[in-house]
Amino acid sequence: MTNTGSQINPKLNLYIKFLKEQLAFEPQSAALHYNLGLAYVHKGLPAEAISEFKQAIECDPNLAEAYVNLGGLYGDSDPAKSVEANLKALEINPDLGAAHSNLAFVYLRDDEPEKALLHGEKALALMPDSAKAYQLLAAAYIAADRVEASAELSKKMLAEGKSPAAAHFNLSIALRALGRDEEAEEHTRAAKELGYSQNQE
Repeated sequence: MTNTGSQINPKLNLYIKFLKEQLAFEPQSAALHYNLGLAYVHKGLPAEAISEFKQAIECDPNLAEAYVNLGGLYGDSDPAKSVEANLKALEINPDLGAAHSNLAFVYLRDDEPEKALLHGEKALALMPDSAKAYQLLAAAYIAADRVEASAELSKKMLAEGKSPAAAHFNLSIALRALGRDEEAEEHTRAAKELGYSQNQE
């Protein structure tokens, strides 16, 4: 995120100002802290967002969505805290697809493919229209040496038009692992043409 403030989204700044004013009157409102946290996420201010989500949880310890967002923000900077927050969210509500998705992402980063696979499958089952869930599960299959399953999932992604750039990239990896180098190269080119970068989520 590169949003820097008033020149980018003046309405967002007005919304943040409104929420802060409301919090002056209702400092124990979990909803206000949570919404302010979301606003800071959209503005590209993760530290401020983390602070607000923490305050929302203090006001309402059962606000599962705040744990999910907190876990998402910790995904890159502090994997252990991310896992803790997302597991807490699932303790409150086991059907939060976003929490499973966050965990799949962290476990992939931490080279724990079986855990990534477990949560990736749950994320996709709960969010069947999520391109990110498809992408994470395809990557988890590759990490778990289930390349045939990854290839089939990526083909399904392409057929349904879900995250085609990432699908081409993941399919190229699976095909290369299967010794089908020419097909793999075709999908590598397609991913590049669609602007896919390995650094993107």
